[in-house]
Amino acid sequence: MKKKYNVAVVGATGAVGTKMIEMLEGTSLPMNQVKLLASKRSAGKEVMFKGTPLIIEELVPESFTDIDIALFSAGGNISKQFAPEAVKRGAVVIDNTSHFRMDPEVPLVVPEVNPNALKRHKGIIANPNCSTIQMMVALEPIRQAYGLDRLIVSTYQAVSGAGINAMEELKSQAVAYVEGTPADALEATILPSGGDKKHYPIAFNALPQIDVFADADYTYEEWKMINETKKIMEDDSIKVVATCVRIPVLSGHSESVYIEVKEDGSNVTKIRELIANAPGAVLQDDPSQQLYPQALTSIDRKETFVGRIRQDIDIDKGYHMWVVSDNLLKGAAWNSVQIAETLHEMDLVRV
Repeated sequence: MKKKYNVAVVGATGAVGTKMIEMLEGTSLPMNQVKLLASKRSAGKEVMFKGTPLIIEELVPESFTDIDIALFSAGGNISKQFAPEAVKRGAVVIDNTSHFRMDPEVPLVVPEVNPNALKRHKGIIANPNCSTIQMMVALEPIRQAYGLDRLIVSTYQAVSGAGINAMEELKSQAVAYVEGTPADALEATILPSGGDKKHYPIAFNALPQIDVFADADYTYEEWKMINETKKIMEDDSIKVVATCVRIPVLSGHSESVYIEVKEDGSNVTKIRELIANAPGAVLQDDPSQQLYPQALTSIDRKETFVGRIRQDIDIDKGYHMWVVSDNLLKGAAWNSVQIAETLHEMDLVRV
């Protein structure tokens, strides 16, 4: 087991890349050097890391010489182009984009759920979709105890999932609307999907579209949650469906999750106990005190928060719950760094 690692962050100036740097400041991963990589236009900028200024370098294939672990969050095309270059030079890549997630040769990992999948890595490990990650943390202890037959999720996703520019657009739209600009006159250039034909304001709105529409009129975001859940839990028999909605919250994804378990013997008390004892999960569930997870109080927290656990009125093995997490941390940056820590603990930082 190597004592200290050279770590690179690709996409160091983005919303997730910035959080990756923050997470590395407090990581248990032993590090020798941290290299920050971004586009040519960002090269030369200075970022503080543990009180020391680091200069952002332009991303080129040779950037990965002597790098042991490379954290990628700069878009799928960048990962497609540069992740193989990093692996070729001996680095293990932890990729936060969707590019490798459904590749059968690439493990898709939530450390609290399927760390053993890391043993199969061939140089690249995929970080799941932000909404999938928090849902897996909440559901894995229930799946282990009672099995999962069906899962229906509706998400309420923050604009930070679409990047820094989307956050700034929400702020400017909100100010303009409060100052009297009509809704149909608000400038919208990003949401619901930068690559789609039309764009709509997110301020004081809810958009039932994240990413572009795909098969059966589900969006790619919805298909990600469906397919990634089955891959992570290694169970294609689980019936999964998702509706993904963007709401005017800066950070913190929320989800209404309905599940049906397979085995007998479950009840709300037992489900709560499972969540309370689950790694990475925090139970916030006391209706008498109006205690439940909220997006605003999840910010800068690594945990996944679970509450509003109720048995379905008509289905004996059906349960409803509310799941919240900081999508930039557990949904992206922290899960990536956590994978790196787990690789170190399992002595798997190798190709």
